[in-house]
Amino acid sequence: GGSAVIDMENMDDTSGSSFEDMGEMHQRMKEEEEEEAEGEAGAGEEEDGEFLGMKGLRGQLGRQVADQMWQGGKRQASRAFSLYANIDILRPYFDVEPVQVRARLLESMIPVKMINFPQKIAGELYGPLMLVFTLVAILLHGMKTSDTIIREGTLMGTAIGTCFGYWLGVSSFMYFLAYLCNAQITMVQMLSLLGYGLFGHCITLLVTYNIHFHSLFYIFWLVVGGLSTLRMVAVLVSRTVGHTQRLILCGTLAALHMLFLLYLHFAYHKVVEGILDTLEGPNMPPFQRVARDIPVVSNAVSNTTAKAIALTL
Repeated sequence: GGSAVIDMENMDDTSGSSFEDMGEMHQRMKEEEEEEAEGEAGAGEEEDGEFLGMKGLRGQLGRQVADQMWQGGKRQASRAFSLYANIDILRPYFDVEPVQVRARLLESMIPVKMINFPQKIAGELYGPLMLVFTLVAILLHGMKTSDTIIREGTLMGTAIGTCFGYWLGVSSFMYFLAYLCNAQITMVQMLSLLGYGLFGHCITLLVTYNIHFHSLFYIFWLVVGGLSTLRMVAVLVSRTVGHTQRLILCGTLAALHMLFLLYLHFAYHKVVEGILDTLEGPNMPPFQRVARDIPVVSNAVSNTTAKAIALTL
């Protein structure tokens, strides 16, 4: 039995080497043919001056045309292939059940104190993406209920820019920091972690845009925002070794996350109003700046929807 195996291996080796030899021979023959062709072209030139080696020229032209066609076809094929490949690459990140998303939303508010081994992070982007869009919708809703005049395009653009900018920008920055601090986390996991961390922001802003009490906002900011931040910090701590690294990583993330919520609540409207003023000129007729009085009906409706959402979650 053993000898047969050895024979097989030897055969494999020889077959491999014979293939290589064939390849080399083929290459050599090709080169010789080309040299011959060049020689013939040269001979033609010597024989007949005005003939200008047409044979060689024609060969080159044919080769160039074939080359260009091949390159063009290859480019188109690779473009189509890469599109399908990219869609396939993204598919697993969005393949998730609604039940899982709901569970992860709830988990994003519950910090787990488990430091000895790395906590699991879902490498999924459906929930985070939906939360970012929800945050955009809440910001637009907040702008509409405040005394800003609605100019849809600019508002939509700034809201999307702010939310996606924070999500992608801070994720990239934190991933870079994590790389420096030797934390075990991938970019997708970072995006997922931070995306689900925005759930607290969504709840806080939805409640405080509809019920205008500063003390209530601060309570929500500390409790809800604090819980979602603690959850992310706990996960990062479990994936990082070394006290200094943990301090740098978690301190930065906590500061950025909590400050972003403060910014959205206090400064965002002012900033957008500033942008709108610079775009359209500050000298607006005074009668246009009318505070929007929300009718009691819509207030009741929004409260009941908020309650319904709370119950379903």
